[in-house]
Amino acid sequence: MLVDRYGRVATDLRVSLTDRCNLRCTYCMPEEGLAWLPRQDILTDDEVVRLVRIAVQRLGVTEVRFTGGEPLLRRGLVDIVAACARLTPRPELSLTTNAVGLVRVAGALAEAGLDRVNGSLDTIRADRFEALTHRRRLDDVLAGLAAARAAGLEPVKINAVLMRGINDDEAPELLAWALEHGYELRFIEQMPLDAQHGWDRSTMVTADEILASLLSVFSLTPLPDEARGSAPAETWLVNGGPERVGVIASVTRPFCGACDRTRLTAEGEVRNCLFARDESDLRGPMRAGADDEELARRWQTAMAGKAAGHGIDDPGFLQPARPMSAIGG
Repeated sequence: MLVDRYGRVATDLRVSLTDRCNLRCTYCMPEEGLAWLPRQDILTDDEVVRLVRIAVQRLGVTEVRFTGGEPLLRRGLVDIVAACARLTPRPELSLTTNAVGLVRVAGALAEAGLDRVNGSLDTIRADRFEALTHRRRLDDVLAGLAAARAAGLEPVKINAVLMRGINDDEAPELLAWALEHGYELRFIEQMPLDAQHGWDRSTMVTADEILASLLSVFSLTPLPDEARGSAPAETWLVNGGPERVGVIASVTRPFCGACDRTRLTAEGEVRNCLFARDESDLRGPMRAGADDEELARRWQTAMAGKAAGHGIDDPGFLQPARPMSAIGG
């Protein structure tokens, strides 16, 4: 098992398949993009599947989520999903995507064994979408999310980040839209993971502000803490339910004590925390001939050193050198 010194057990694996993205969200990367990782540094499809297999069969991982960058840009995505779906025991398989291009592959992903999709969408207004992403792709995103639902990749969850002075007035509108289309909406506090290192806590839209905005329109009933478990989102029933809305308050109400995640970057580095500044290489030993037992042991060692919390409130906090697109969501 992947156990750290505080007794937390990691059973949820986030696998980044690429650092590349076809949007330029302002809280993630600059308009001109970033210098992408060299292709030879990226794990091959077989290497990804091997490490997922080790995590599932030797280390107790039960959930695997494929992320990026934008994972739909990975040519071997469907084959990777299919190979992971054939593992015994079979992990739960999900995908975090901006949904651009999802309409073309949603059916194939469902047939391959993908269980569900998390989509990223911060606004449903075309002008704001273009301002936030520097791309005119809102219609493609909406079509992709609809295709995911039609393919049975449910529940389709939508992750939204509110930016002060840009879309912070849109929380009720986003929730009404999500309810209408049968999606489960989750708001995420903006985190210090932008490539520009321009994050400023004083301008971040907090969970309390988001809830106040929602409560101006909707009735919200909190689910009991025991129903949350290790999930990052605090969840409320909307207007008595059964529909729900979540808020992931990573900054103002951190949930590090219940964290059950381990992360693998696109080039095979283990990250034991989203905000870790150190990584542990698995690609190098794997390509040098390490067997499964050695790779599992290295992974366990990497997770054992996980810090108690992300430390955003610590005076000495330093933002990770990697942006979110290069870490994986």
